[in-house]
Amino acid sequence: MHKLKHFGPPIGVAAALVAVWWFAVTETGSVIFPTPRQVVTATLELVEDGTLWNHIGASLFRVGIGFLLAVVIGIPLGLWMGWVHGAFTTLNPLVQILRPISPIAWIPIAILWFGVGDLSPIFLIFLSSVFPTIVQTAAGVQTIDRQYIRAAYNFGVSRTKLFVQVVIPAVLPQIIVGLRVSLGIAWLVVVAAEMIALRSGLGYLIIDSRNAGNRYDLVVAGMVIIGLTGLMLDVMMRKLEGLKVVRWRYAR
Repeated sequence: MHKLKHFGPPIGVAAALVAVWWFAVTETGSVIFPTPRQVVTATLELVEDGTLWNHIGASLFRVGIGFLLAVVIGIPLGLWMGWVHGAFTTLNPLVQILRPISPIAWIPIAILWFGVGDLSPIFLIFLSSVFPTIVQTAAGVQTIDRQYIRAAYNFGVSRTKLFVQVVIPAVLPQIIVGLRVSLGIAWLVVVAAEMIALRSGLGYLIIDSRNAGNRYDLVVAGMVIIGLTGLMLDVMMRKLEGLKVVRWRYAR
């Protein structure tokens, strides 16, 4: 009963949207835009010939590598900027200049530096996710309740020990939020990033289906798969909020 109460509303909304979609296509008599049934048929076609899993795997690989690089670089840099005032005043202007630049604008430079292959999409995905990680982590450090810092100093805790045992645990909830946002953005730009990929990935599937015979059933199928995969990635990231080291910050 509890699960039905939890999942019932979103399932109902999704069913209503599919019904409206089906009705709109049927009533307009569109011969280009597919019905939900045609999209399901196209998805099954991809499953049967084995290309669906190859495309999903390629996209997850590129997003995973790019996001991991963003985490490895973004979290330490954000912690440093949040903890050391001089680092923040020096690096924050540069971060704020680069952060608003769309990853799509970097495509020509990515091709120039890395060629046409996996490295270019990975670079674009890295760029899209590293700056939110840096900003959220630095903001988390700067908004730590000062009473934690004062209490640690009162007990004679060294600066290094204070940073490891007080600052990092206190900022972990903010880091988790930043990682969720960064992963969502990384997955969001996968289509643009894979415009320059070789012959794989969900972004490539959408572009190729459009160019090769106007297969809009495959285009919409790729869009739906991207959305569902993004949902699953977000659910996985939210599981981190249940860890003991960060759970204290969440009311639920």
